[in-house]
Amino acid sequence: MTDAVLQGRRHVIRSRVARLRAAHSYRTVLILIVAAFAFVSLAGDATWTAGVLLLLEAATLAVAVWTSGVIRANSSGLIALLVVSTALALAVVVSGGDGLVGAAALVSGVLVIATVVAIVIGVVDQDGVNAQSVTGAICIYILIGLLFLFLYGAIAVLGSGHFFAQGTDGTRSLRLYFSYVTLATLGYGDYTPAGNLGHTLALLEALIGQLYLVTVLALLVSRLRGAK
Repeated sequence: MTDAVLQGRRHVIRSRVARLRAAHSYRTVLILIVAAFAFVSLAGDATWTAGVLLLLEAATLAVAVWTSGVIRANSSGLIALLVVSTALALAVVVSGGDGLVGAAALVSGVLVIATVVAIVIGVVDQDGVNAQSVTGAICIYILIGLLFLFLYGAIAVLGSGHFFAQGTDGTRSLRLYFSYVTLATLGYGDYTPAGNLGHTLALLEALIGQLYLVTVLALLVSRLRGAK
């Protein structure tokens, strides 16, 4: 067996050990997610708010990665991602413009996806169901709603027509409402997307939300009760 193979296996083992030693306490991650939710609901649509949201998502990713033990907190890749996110957030605050605001929404969506992946790895590595894994699963569910919020926002800002069939792009808080109503499959129908891309994303969000609740979260909660 070559030295390269041995070193590769040692690296994999060390990486898994680091993840297993992580705290896996997602309360701080959940607090940051709720803070982003509240900020969207209350802050309005001023240009600078897109930059603040981007920074919140970057901070959430950093805490989730640290909590899950996926990579080291001083990882060059993580640091580079945080630097790029911070630079874009500052550019949005200073310069504004639809292009930068749309780019910030897309990057925020990418950060949300990375956060979900980090939490999934941390939950799976626990090899069991406990309060922390359930908290992680709740974080993922709320993050899904935020992900689609950012996607809807990017379409509203960068698209040529109105996002909603009611003749408006809506405010960010209105798109937040629409995202979570769709995720929970409530189907109020007071606002509906106008374009094909909006239709597709809304349908995808509804499917993900329904399947997630009846499979992943329900399974975790049932196993947690059985372990007591």
